[in-house]
Amino acid sequence: MGRLVPAVTRALDILELFLEGDGTLSAPEVTRRLQLPRTTVHELLTTLAARSYLVQIPDQTGRYRLGVRAYQLGSRYAEQLDLAAEGQQVAREVAETCDETVHVAVLEDTDVIYIAKVDSTHAVRMVSAAGRKLPAHCTSVGKMLLASLPPAELEARVAGRELTAMTPNSITEPEALLAALAEIRERGIAAEHRESNPDVSCVAAPVRDSAGRVVAALSISVPMIRWSEDRERELAGLAAKGADDLSVRLGHRGGR
Repeated sequence: MGRLVPAVTRALDILELFLEGDGTLSAPEVTRRLQLPRTTVHELLTTLAARSYLVQIPDQTGRYRLGVRAYQLGSRYAEQLDLAAEGQQVAREVAETCDETVHVAVLEDTDVIYIAKVDSTHAVRMVSAAGRKLPAHCTSVGKMLLASLPPAELEARVAGRELTAMTPNSITEPEALLAALAEIRERGIAAEHRESNPDVSCVAAPVRDSAGRVVAALSISVPMIRWSEDRERELAGLAAKGADDLSVRLGHRGGR
């Protein structure tokens, strides 16, 4: 592995400071926060401004904000993002941790479509496939995604609809579904117990994009022979971490 270049590291440290607070900083603030010499900070700020990574704020003498070049780099990064590819990578990492089946899914009307999947290595495991479509209200990913919709949009998608049952445990009444979604919205984690498959339970967490919008959900599915309340709590934490990791890959900076 090559040696890190101190000057480049310091320049990047400065740029990353602008991700916090109100996005503006002065040279003395940068000096204080990074504990760097004033001359070094002045030279780095001058260089970054000359290359349009920073710009001085006209009506605030001595203060800087991110410049157009930083925006251009971020935009190019966003253009190259592939939710399915990023989801597959994160799903693989989560599956390696828990050795259970992991899915990433998106919402289409009142259904979910699985866009990424990594199997458990256990002999007894969930049988599914990327590209499969299921009723959202019967799955943990689907309920997580429905719970994240604005109230008016959720009402339009659910009210008056016939909810198909996949198992005897499936929710079939819109009022019951709305109540369940309210609880999920409060917890930030969704679960379903044998609602889409009589032998499987799942937990799911929301995946957010750079604007903080929920664009997908990540779930962990477990056969009932390996399911317990303790296991559910453990997997809920892993699902939340995996979803947060995927959110970061999509440009999300944290916070819900």
